Amino acid sequence: MSTTAKSSLPKTRAQPEKLATRQLASLFRPCIDLHHGHVKQIVGGTLDDSDPNALKTNFVSNHSASHYAELYRKHKLHGAHVIKLGPGNDEAATSALQAWPNGLQVGGGISLENAQLWLDRGAKQVIVTSWLFVDGKFSEDRLRALSSAIGHDRLVVDLSCRRRGDQWIVAMDKWTKLTDLHVNKDTLDRLSAYCSEFLIHAADVEGLCQGIDADLVRCLGDWCTIPVTYAGGARSIADLQLVHDLSGGKVDLTFGSALDIFGGSGVTLDECIAWNQAHPRD
Repeated sequence: MSTTAKSSLPKTRAQPEKLATRQLASLFRPCIDLHHGHVKQIVGGTLDDSDPNALKTNFVSNHSASHYAELYRKHKLHGAHVIKLGPGNDEAATSALQAWPNGLQVGGGISLENAQLWLDRGAKQVIVTSWLFVDGKFSEDRLRALSSAIGHDRLVVDLSCRRRGDQWIVAMDKWTKLTDLHVNKDTLDRLSAYCSEFLIHAADVEGLCQGIDADLVRCLGDWCTIPVTYAGGARSIADLQLVHDLSGGKVDLTFGSALDIFGGSGVTLDECIAWNQAHPRD
C-alpha cells in the first residue's frame, strides 16, 4: 500500500491558546519510522520477523527520510526520533541525520558497538532498547557501560511497553516480547541516572488512532524526573492538550498515523507547529 504525503499542508483548524499559568508545557515531538528503507506508519506489535503476514501498515510514504528531516528542521521541531524497524534502514537513517546534523535522535539496533558510529553520523542522541536485555532480562551493567562510553546526555532509553492489568511491562524486539522490566517509579528513578530522556511507546495502542493510554501518561507525569516522550494512540490536537493536563506539562507527545504528513486526517502538522510556537520552552 502506498500513500503520497501532501505537498502543501491544510490550514490549522484552530490556533491553540497559550498557557498563561504554566511555565512547563507538553510539546509535539515528531518521528520518522523506517521499515525496509521507507518511511512508514505501522500498527504497534505487528512487526514480527517470524510472521511477516502479521504486519499491518497504515502508511507508506513516497518521500524520503531526509525530506521529513528537512521539514522538521525548517519548522524547528526539535527532539524528533528516527526509528529503524529492522534491517535495511541504515542508509535512509543516515540521510535523515545528514539533513539535520545534531538535530535528531536515532534508534533501532543501537548497542555499545555502534552507538558512537551513529553519533559520528550526525545523531544528537542515540536511543537504546533491546540491547539492554539479555534473554529478556534487563542488564544494568550494559546500560552503565553504554552511558559511560558516550555520556548520559547523548543517551535516550526506550521503555516502550505493553499493559498487563494495572502494570506496564517493557517489550523488546519490535514490541513482540515482554521483558522482566516494569515501567514504574522505581525503574525510572534508577535508570534516569544513566540517560537524558525516556521514549515510551504504548505498544497496545500504537498506530490505532483510538486514543492515548491516559493512565500511563498520568503516571509518567508523576514518576519522571527527566524529559519523557510518549507515543501511542494520539488522534487529534486535543490529545496534546490532554497529555499536558494529565502530566502537568512534563510529558511530550508524538503523533504518527493520525498526522496529515503520514496520510492521516486527525491532526495537521500546522496545528502541531502552532502549538509548539504558542508554548516555547526555555
